[in-house]
Amino acid sequence: MHELSIAMSMIEMATEEAAKRGGVQVNAVHLKLGPLSGVVKEALLFSYEVACQGTPLEGSQLIIEDVPVVVYCPTCQAERSPASLQQFCCSVCDTPTPEVLQGKELEVVALEIQ
Repeated sequence: MHELSIAMSMIEMATEEAAKRGGVQVNAVHLKLGPLSGVVKEALLFSYEVACQGTPLEGSQLIIEDVPVVVYCPTCQAERSPASLQQFCCSVCDTPTPEVLQGKELEVVALEIQ
């Protein structure tokens, strides 16, 4: 399960950032997560909790913002949600599109510190 290594990397990054700011306490890590990131949300939440034990982030929360998949439709010339995650086609005109604008995110966007 690669979610554990991802959680450990986030904890390491947050610990380093807290140390730079004089050893502040990190209460929460905010993350944007898209369905095309290859990460299972529930597994990441569990891994984060386990990986935090015995670290300065023990007791902190991982707050995940789900990012929807958005593609660009060349026919409509608009951003659309695909009809399904198996086929990247415009949900309005059914045109196939390879241009994914969002949905691949795995990004730490903020730390809540005390």
